[in-house]
Amino acid sequence: MKILLIDTCGATGSLALADTIHSPTVAASITFPGRSAAERLVPAIRSLIADSSISLGELDAVTVVHGPGSFTGVRVGLSAAKGLCHALNLPLIALSRLAVLASLAQQGVPHSSQSHRHGWGMNIYALLDAGRNEFYLGLYAAEACLREALVTRVQLLASLSLDPAPIVIACEIAIAESLGAPSKLGLGGSAIPQIVAEPTAADALPLAIARLQQHAFDNPATIDANYLRRSDAEIFAKPIAAAALPSQ
Repeated sequence: MKILLIDTCGATGSLALADTIHSPTVAASITFPGRSAAERLVPAIRSLIADSSISLGELDAVTVVHGPGSFTGVRVGLSAAKGLCHALNLPLIALSRLAVLASLAQQGVPHSSQSHRHGWGMNIYALLDAGRNEFYLGLYAAEACLREALVTRVQLLASLSLDPAPIVIACEIAIAESLGAPSKLGLGGSAIPQIVAEPTAADALPLAIARLQQHAFDNPATIDANYLRRSDAEIFAKPIAAAALPSQ
C-alpha cells in the first residue's frame, strides 16, 4: 500500500511517502516551515514525488492530519488532501493530531506499566499548546477517542486529578514543564509522563495503515478541519459588533 501523508498543523509542516510492502516503509519525507504551508505545500508535494520512486498514480490513499493546530496550516493541508483525492479518485484518511501524539506516547510506555484492561494499556491524555493559556486535550483508551476538547489549565488539572485509572500524559516538553511533576497534580505514581516531539506526517503512518486496512475512509466532500476552537475573527466579532452599535 502506498500512502501520501500530509501534516501542516504545527510550527513545522511535513510530508511523507510510504510503501508498506518495502523497507524502510517511509520511502521519502520532507519538512518545511509550517507557517509557510500556503506557499510551499504544493511545490513540496511535487518535489517529494519527483525525488521518490512512487508516482501520484500509484497511490492507494492520501492521509492528512486535520488538526488541531494552526488555522491556516490545517486549512491548507486539508484542502490539498481533498483536491488530490478528488483529482486522483483516492480514498481520504483524516487523523487527529492528538491521536497521533497519543500513539507516539503509547509506544514509549513500558509494557510492565500497562494495565490489561485496554488495548493501549491505560488512559492517555494527549496535550498540545493552544495558546492563551489553553490546551488541546485528547483522551484515549483502548485505541479509541473518548474526548477531544479545548480546555483551560484549571479544567485540564481537574480532569487529570479526577481520573481513577492509571494514565499517560503525552505532551511536548514545554507543556510538561508548565504543568509540573505528576505528584504536584495529585496524581501520585499513577501518571506516566511521556515527552513527545512535535508529530510529523510520518508519525501518522501506523494509524493510517490501520484505517486503510479497515477501509475506514472519510468523505472528502464533507470532512471538516478539526479546529477545537473558534478563530480570532469569531472570538472578537461579537465585541466589535456590540461596540459598533449606537447607544440608546
